Amino acid sequence: MSRGVTTENRWVDAEHARAYLANRESIPYRAEGMAVLAQFVPAEVERVLDLGTGDGVLMALMRELRPSASGLASDFSEEMLGLARARFAEDNAVEVVAHDLDVPLPATWGEFDLVVSSFAIHHVNDVRKRALYGEVFDRLAPGGVFLNLEHVASPTPELHVDFLTALGITVDQDDPSNILAPVEDQLCWLRGVGFTQVDCHWKWRELALLSGSSGFGRAAAVRSG
Repeated sequence: MSRGVTTENRWVDAEHARAYLANRESIPYRAEGMAVLAQFVPAEVERVLDLGTGDGVLMALMRELRPSASGLASDFSEEMLGLARARFAEDNAVEVVAHDLDVPLPATWGEFDLVVSSFAIHHVNDVRKRALYGEVFDRLAPGGVFLNLEHVASPTPELHVDFLTALGITVDQDDPSNILAPVEDQLCWLRGVGFTQVDCHWKWRELALLSGSSGFGRAAAVRSG
């Protein structure tokens, strides 16, 4: 589904979450996207926020890359939260919390040097995406980085069908939870809330890595604008 408002969010269904995890490694070029994301992780990271952590696979990669960093991993799926908590049961540096991306990010979470997300934000509508990007900007410490490995909209319906074919599924099997936005729109939204160094660092069909830096924070962005 593209641009509209979803009428069904299947991620509250444990079976849907388990089916995704069972097929995750077979998604073409997903591993390549994760590898490219890893290349853009800052050298100095003290705190990481993972939005829509799922079973914690991306946060685990961040901990591997930056072992001294602590992390906050959030998700709203009870199935995914259980798996993430099990993954980090012996890792006191990672806290797993329940949070729905349709709800504003709590200010009590504090600041982060890095905010990451993988294939999660496309489940909220476009108005919420734009607001969420502003909240991410506000949660980043000066010079912080946002890395969003995301499912984005194809430029044409025909290219969307081609993407689904590459996944081995039909239009009827497409996830009704998806609300996809074009890369160009999302880059504009990131710039609009104050992000600098905004770019799409990698893309394969409907998979893309979007990124931006907080620069010197919201106050400086407002002054410069």
